[in-house]
Amino acid sequence: MTKIGLLSDTHGWLHPRVFDFFASCNLILHAGDIGSVETADQLAKFKPLYAVYGNIDGHQLRIQFSEKLLFEVESCKILMTHIGGYPGHYAKGISDLIRQHKPDIFVSGHSHILKVIPDKKNKLLHINPGAAGRNGLHHKITMIRFAIDGKAIQDMEILEINRDQALT
Repeated sequence: MTKIGLLSDTHGWLHPRVFDFFASCNLILHAGDIGSVETADQLAKFKPLYAVYGNIDGHQLRIQFSEKLLFEVESCKILMTHIGGYPGHYAKGISDLIRQHKPDIFVSGHSHILKVIPDKKNKLLHINPGAAGRNGLHHKITMIRFAIDGKAIQDMEILEINRDQALT
């Protein structure tokens, strides 16, 4: 069993509770708009980090990370990108990637809206962890942790923090 911490849209800031919430995780996924190399480094020093760059990420992060990432955890294939949309409303080119790679999980960020949606047509689970940073239109800071056991996706938990109560 592999425990995964998932976040997106940190925009260069990590809430202190990230480290406690992800303490039991084996790895961290960041779905883009990391915001700074320092933020990526903090996460990578804490746990192994799989990340993609987002639309606000600069040259250094675009060198370090790719726009799209396809990898396996246990027997589960994961496709991750920042701007991906969601089932029935995928961003341009995403449906083709999904058909080509047949992931079990499709992860995207960008919207700042947490969504976990089964895509029955493509036989996958779409996950957008919302936004974990202070900047943006969201009122809640959100992140997700879950486990993969073989092909089974289980024990999903959400951390939700009122953004106005976030530490500066």
